[in-house]
Amino acid sequence: MASLTIRNLDDRLKADLRLRAAQHGRSMEEEARQILRQTLAPATPAGSLAQRIHNHFAGLDSENLPIPKRTPSRPAPELG
Repeated sequence: MASLTIRNLDDRLKADLRLRAAQHGRSMEEEARQILRQTLAPATPAGSLAQRIHNHFAGLDSENLPIPKRTPSRPAPELG
């Protein structure tokens, strides 16, 4: 396994990385690895369409999504 040292990292950027890592329950090192993996991953998505859709929406909090008010549908047009 290789190691990487990043010098002259802006204090604000480091603080943002620390906060993001805490939000994901990871160390700063693991968060940096995840960011690099996601950024450098191949552009071609893997898996079926259904799996990609699931992955895209997996992070949403479905319990707090607003439910729009239902309205009656419009009447069928008169033909003839």
